[in-house]
Amino acid sequence: MSEQGQTRFPPGAQILVRDEEWLVRNARRTQHECDGDRIEAIGVSEFVRDEEAVFYTGIDKVELLDPEKTRLVPDTSSHFRRGRLFLEAVLRKTPLPQTERGLALADRFLLDPLPYQQRPAELALSMGNLRPRILIADVVGLGKTLEIGLTLAELIRRGRGERILVVTPQSVLEQFQHELWTRFSIPLVRLDSLGIQRIQREIPAGRNPFTHYKRVIISVDTLKNIGQYRHHLERIQWDAVVIDESHNLINQGSQRRALAETLTPRTDALILASATPHNGDKRSFADLVSLLDPAAIADRDRYDPADDLGHLFIRRTKISPEVRNGIGTKWADRGPTLSLRCPANEGEERIFAELAEHWLPVHSGSTGFGTADQERTSVSTDPLFAYNVLKTFLSSHKALGKLVDTRVASLAKRTRDALNDGRRPDPALDAEQKALARLRTLTDSLGDGSTPGDSTKLDALVEQLEQIGVGPRSDTRVVVFSERVETLKWLSEKVPARLGFIPDKDGGHQAVRIMHGGIAEEQQRVIREEFSLAGARVRLLFAGDVASEGVNLHRQCHHLIHYDIPWSLIRIEQRNGRIDRYGQRHEPQFRALILTSEQPGAKDDRTVAEKLLVREEEAHKLSGTAEAETGYYRADEEERRLIRELMAGGTVEDFLTSAPASDDADLAGLFGQVDTITEEQPPARAEVPSLFDGDTSAFVDSVLAELYEDRADDVIGLSRSEDAKRRPYLSLSPELAPDLLRRLKALPPSYLKEQGVAKRMILSFDRSLAQDKLTEAREATDTIWPAVSYLSDIHPVVEWLTDKVLVQFGRQEAPVITSPHVRHPTFLIQGIYSNALGRPTVVRWMAVTPDPDAPVAEMTAALRAAKVRPDLARTGDPHDLGHLQSLVPAAVARAREHLERSKEDWAEQISVPLADYRKRLIDWRADSLDSLTGESARRKRQVEKTAGEQADLLDQLETTGLPLLRVLAVLDKPAPNSAPDSHTPDHAFEPAEN
Repeated sequence: MSEQGQTRFPPGAQILVRDEEWLVRNARRTQHECDGDRIEAIGVSEFVRDEEAVFYTGIDKVELLDPEKTRLVPDTSSHFRRGRLFLEAVLRKTPLPQTERGLALADRFLLDPLPYQQRPAELALSMGNLRPRILIADVVGLGKTLEIGLTLAELIRRGRGERILVVTPQSVLEQFQHELWTRFSIPLVRLDSLGIQRIQREIPAGRNPFTHYKRVIISVDTLKNIGQYRHHLERIQWDAVVIDESHNLINQGSQRRALAETLTPRTDALILASATPHNGDKRSFADLVSLLDPAAIADRDRYDPADDLGHLFIRRTKISPEVRNGIGTKWADRGPTLSLRCPANEGEERIFAELAEHWLPVHSGSTGFGTADQERTSVSTDPLFAYNVLKTFLSSHKALGKLVDTRVASLAKRTRDALNDGRRPDPALDAEQKALARLRTLTDSLGDGSTPGDSTKLDALVEQLEQIGVGPRSDTRVVVFSERVETLKWLSEKVPARLGFIPDKDGGHQAVRIMHGGIAEEQQRVIREEFSLAGARVRLLFAGDVASEGVNLHRQCHHLIHYDIPWSLIRIEQRNGRIDRYGQRHEPQFRALILTSEQPGAKDDRTVAEKLLVREEEAHKLSGTAEAETGYYRADEEERRLIRELMAGGTVEDFLTSAPASDDADLAGLFGQVDTITEEQPPARAEVPSLFDGDTSAFVDSVLAELYEDRADDVIGLSRSEDAKRRPYLSLSPELAPDLLRRLKALPPSYLKEQGVAKRMILSFDRSLAQDKLTEAREATDTIWPAVSYLSDIHPVVEWLTDKVLVQFGRQEAPVITSPHVRHPTFLIQGIYSNALGRPTVVRWMAVTPDPDAPVAEMTAALRAAKVRPDLARTGDPHDLGHLQSLVPAAVARAREHLERSKEDWAEQISVPLADYRKRLIDWRADSLDSLTGESARRKRQVEKTAGEQADLLDQLETTGLPLLRVLAVLDKPAPNSAPDSHTPDHAFEPAEN
């Protein structure tokens, strides 16, 4: 370590530890000075080749090989392939510097390159942020998982994504894992509670399970037990942490909040995601944002979301101009919601009459029912329960019967408890018990739904399903939502027979699935997977609102029926978002069953549900989201407030008019309205030097040719082929390459098992082939994993081959490439400045000649001038290898002088935004202390502590110390009369470059 504390071991550098050579994969400064730098490395020399290790410079002597001592060796490979590959590998393994804010990989994955989905990565990398920390708050369906994947990929390319932790709800854990592997080649090890137990059996007692794998996905339900895992989490420093559905972090004192407060100080990058990121309260939202930047908001009651948080926050809706212009045919416009009125039958009318007369209160002057001078209280001792009775009946009479039984048992217990305590039971309980008995009799009088006429809504549902085309000989799928588990169970029993589905031997139906919170998570996972596979037999999914957040149901389905309707605009929107989302090729069609009554005073579905459906549809058309319509940003809070309005004699219209949506214009504008300005420019692209023009396919082909020549079939089981459309793919056997197989253990176990990856892994650079195979997987019956893996730049196989190329030359060796187009010996030298955290701030690829008056050129320009390409034949050895060797120290000195001379210009690109943030930090401290007049000294100490920590971080981000220099190669003209290259040009493994 330098005296400033910066690490001097960037990825790709070769080091000497314990008399063995190692390749640095990642390095960072530790928190404890006595430990020094923490270096993750892979073995290079024969005894430790391909072995992974972690070294601490405070414990081990780590020697960075001196560039002046670089030994030059002629590149004798065919067409200098080994030297070209070595240079390309170094370029690929070197992290992009802090000054590079453009996107390097945005167009190189298995997804449509949509600018709006690239914006979060662009914002995260901007220097408006001290670190890559953002809240992605796009509305339901825009593809937040894809936006997260793009952001993580860019961090990985910058050497800032080695250790990743993703925290999601259990319901979307595998879905998230699937998207990041199939789309981005980012493997995440799934650690549910069983996964953690399995790992703890494999590792030594007391070992931290989160250090066993570098990239992990875990459910918040598993991890929220912060007491159980705190001691493990506090000992790990992450490069990036992702927390999905982050609105659950708002509540101070909750387990989820405690989890977030444990993780956020221990990660560089932090990505929060939520379509509903706040509860309408400015303070709560400020608390959430403080996880990203504790110095963003001085006064939690007074701040401007756009001005103060613009660098931390991004939110779009489907009607945002850039989204609308980008999605094209990838997301069909939704159709209108059809409200299907179902007149109550005679038995249902009797229940409406009972509810109107005895259960639902009437207020003087109310307009819902009764005369203006009437007033009546509910028979229930709990007026809120009375509305629960109404909502449950509007779901189904079966659900009402279950609710009545539960209430009867509860009241009976209260009566017994009172008598046991010597107290007189509440006389009001007797009246409610009698009313409950009447309700039970009325529900029992209704049929069980086996025949038409038993239930009006059930009859309407069957009719609609038949019109849609659901049946034994149809592939059409529908998801039917209900809030009540008893309703879901009843529908799943009665509907299949009425549609003609034949039950299995055990009485069940392969065509029907039911999903609600009472079903085990593993079974829910299987159900979600089945519903996404075209080849599966499931046609009907009866779902509770456990499936309304984050779950993709649109792959094979574009029909959704609300059997009952939530009394919440947010919940209605969340349900609709299961099929109305990016990737939906068919028009999403919604139907809602509206139970109506002729009974005077009945509060049927026209009273609340139908009005909310209309309002949600209007909001979707006007602003793209219904979230800000009421100003209540939680579904349960929205429904609770609405019921209170109804209890007080109000209406839905009264509720919507009096709701606090417009109380805070800033938040309303930020979360409900849409910016009408179209982005003028696509996200900037990074300048990434490459000898292969960024063509990873050509690079991999050349690597395979160089490493294995004609032995690839025997050594790694390599074979090549084309599909019927002449699209190329290759396959290999990882079990023949133990070092590769070790890397692949981080892939999802279900993928490894179902696709037999250890024996045969099929890979392709052809995007259309990989996409077709991904689509085919959805048409399958037994797996969601595609047979072909798309080879992105960060795919484990590509990284494995890149590492193998880097060790082709010996300790501190650099190849000499001869070309008749070279006039003077030219030394290709890598120069890197870093900050105190060990991250590159400046990276320069220099071409240095002995002439002190000649300018230092760019390395790639020198390679182009020398025509170092696949068709450059070896026409001889270097002119004078001994003389070239003697020039190495002078070339390194010139490179170092060039870097030092230009350091200030490059450093300014970093120091200016850091200086801006430093000024903001000073202002934040002053404003925060001013706003704390009269508050506790503890809070003031916290402000001072935060200001100090942020100032220390600023210091660590400044460029510091001496540059790292590394001689990579030398260009020289061949000696006269040398023997020409007798080798043939690179064969079919490597297509010619332009």
